[in-house]
Amino acid sequence: MIALLHVTKMMRIIFIHHLANKIVMIKKIGMMALMMLIGLTVVMAEDKAELTFEKTTHDFGTFSENDPVVTCVFTFKNTGKSPLIIHQAVASCGCTVPEYTKEPIKPGEGGKITVTYNGAGRFPGRFRKTISVHSNADNELVRLYIKGEMTAKDIDLQKAIEKAAKEEKELDIQ
Repeated sequence: MIALLHVTKMMRIIFIHHLANKIVMIKKIGMMALMMLIGLTVVMAEDKAELTFEKTTHDFGTFSENDPVVTCVFTFKNTGKSPLIIHQAVASCGCTVPEYTKEPIKPGEGGKITVTYNGAGRFPGRFRKTISVHSNADNELVRLYIKGEMTAKDIDLQKAIEKAAKEEKELDIQ
């Protein structure tokens, strides 16, 4: 009986020792996996594209409602180490339409985003619109801005006088 108790005690010690070794092994594997994940993240972060614009705001200044469509170009460069892909460029309003380079841009190369503002049917005055550019770059979202002031339509004074005189004559006739 004493021998049986001694064997049982020895088996428990061996089992506990074996279990402790497994726990240590699992901790080592977990720590190695974590270190690999951190290393991979650092490597991936170093190799990202970088979207760099020459300017992020364009001022159209003052233009007439007679010629309400104005266009500007924002140029950019991929200053990162991986190809840059512009996923989308979205304007804050339907009156503003961005067109952008759809092909991947190699590191060191550039592209452009052409933005057209159409003030037809809009009230004259100041405006400011935002274009949100989404890409695979380290700076995933870049905002571009356009602004300006559309003045009211020019009225040809001579035509207005002639029209008023014609309307007055028509009223006298009747």
